[in-house]
Amino acid sequence: MRASRFFISTLKEAPSDAEVVSHQLMLRAGLIRRLAGGIYIYMPMGLRVIQKFEAIVREEMQRAGAIELLMPMVQPAELWQESARWNDYGPELLRIKDRHDRDFVVQPTSEEVITDIGRRELKSYKQLPINFFHIQTKFRDEIRPRFGVMRGREFTMKDAYSFDRDFAGLQVSYRKMYDAYGAIFSRVGLKFRAVAADNGSIGGTGSHEFHVLADSGEDAIAYCDDSEFAANVELAEAVAPAGVRAAPAEPLVRVATPGKSKCEDVAALLGLPLVRTVKSIVLTTEGEDGPKLWLLLLRGDHEMNELKVRKIDGLAKFRFATEAEIIDYFGTRPGYLGPLDTVKPVALLADRSVAQMSDFVTGANQPDFHLTGVNWGRDLPEPRVADLRNVVEGDPSPDGKGTLKICRGIEVGHIFQLRTTYSSAMQATFLDENGRSQLFEMGCYGIGVTRTVGAAIEQNNDERGIIWPRAIAPFEVVICPIGWGKSDIVRRTASELYQQMKAHGIDVIIDDRDERPGVMFAEWELIGVPLRVTVGERGLANKEVEVTVRRVGVTEQVALDELANLVETKLSGLANT
Repeated sequence: MRASRFFISTLKEAPSDAEVVSHQLMLRAGLIRRLAGGIYIYMPMGLRVIQKFEAIVREEMQRAGAIELLMPMVQPAELWQESARWNDYGPELLRIKDRHDRDFVVQPTSEEVITDIGRRELKSYKQLPINFFHIQTKFRDEIRPRFGVMRGREFTMKDAYSFDRDFAGLQVSYRKMYDAYGAIFSRVGLKFRAVAADNGSIGGTGSHEFHVLADSGEDAIAYCDDSEFAANVELAEAVAPAGVRAAPAEPLVRVATPGKSKCEDVAALLGLPLVRTVKSIVLTTEGEDGPKLWLLLLRGDHEMNELKVRKIDGLAKFRFATEAEIIDYFGTRPGYLGPLDTVKPVALLADRSVAQMSDFVTGANQPDFHLTGVNWGRDLPEPRVADLRNVVEGDPSPDGKGTLKICRGIEVGHIFQLRTTYSSAMQATFLDENGRSQLFEMGCYGIGVTRTVGAAIEQNNDERGIIWPRAIAPFEVVICPIGWGKSDIVRRTASELYQQMKAHGIDVIIDDRDERPGVMFAEWELIGVPLRVTVGERGLANKEVEVTVRRVGVTEQVALDELANLVETKLSGLANT
């Protein structure tokens, strides 16, 4: 490729609304241009990156036995009504009508369509197992699209769907996809973790998310260095503290805490560590007999995990209690609440860590007062105990093999064991060897193609711009001639090197635009091409050129007759970086 015949549209500055590094650099490097909120045009440079990643995805999907098809972006509402997601999915589902006033959706995913294919095309157990995949545009009407392609409304996703005759078969298909995803992200050279996750609106039983590790990640990941345990913080179990709860050692005392409504402030006033305090969270559920209030107790330094709470019997549809409800039941405003002497009875739930505490501090259900020396058994009946909180760094690993660490991650892939969620709802069946009708066991497996490109940039950049892993770089090598329009020997040598590299299968671009060296170098460092070969008269006088590795910023003089081998060696060394 010659730069003069390609379209390069870099910017000196990123727009002020570009919040994260990947968004800033994709705009500056001319990879994308904004069309509307959360909707982007992929410019020629960006499209090359996407196409290279898609090629890797296709190779690994096919290696794992998946078969490619292509499902439409627009899907009839009837299928979504069959699965019950027409009402359940929420406002992110873009609903449209055609000229005949018939309802359709712009697909965010394709479980319904693939299940319809399965029930129409797969009649016998002899056709199983089978896995279909496609790479297609998706649309989710995010309430606040942000972070460029990381949280856009329109995006490209690879989604695959497996059909098996039984759960054992599904587990085999699931493992194949798990391994394929590991191979995909390893080939791209990304640092990633596969973590246990919640199924969310997709449904089913059991799933794993694949996260690219980056400080800018929206998700917190809990992992253990001493084992293979890794899980989204929302799902990671908070293990009960070891040992036996200590016996009471302090009397129950009501103390004045004027204006101190937060655990941190109360602990500071009393000269106690924050871990001696207990915070009160009040939830409401609606029942046939009216609202029911729940009091959840967590240690002062812990945060409630809504996902875990919603899985507790009776709390699936909780809301946070209003101030009026809290005053009605506790006799005081939030900030001074506790489990003793409530005005009206409440359902009490204690986190595992709180259930092990002795001589702790809670609100006194009186403005500007707290209680110290609170104990279970003596002052309060033994509580109903549950895992209510997010894990924190230093917690015991749920597998018993060490302690947890927390890092940030960008979710780029998610695989699910759907089981019979969709086949049951849509009556998708096959005939087994005995001629009996059976529901398909299904799995689904998604990779955010455009999001992975953004995540790769979040993990691979410096103050000068993008540092592409070789596998998805828009070009592997750029040849930068110094004095293209002035020097015959520079122009001739650069052109010969360009043809040689092309002949060796190297994805190379030659910058024949006759730009000044500083401008040219800065632009290609911004774009992030892994190798730069600089051709100038001074070096050619010694039959040498310069080779610069973008990732490490090291430049070396290389003899012309050694260049081909050195470029091959350098690129091989960059295969997984």
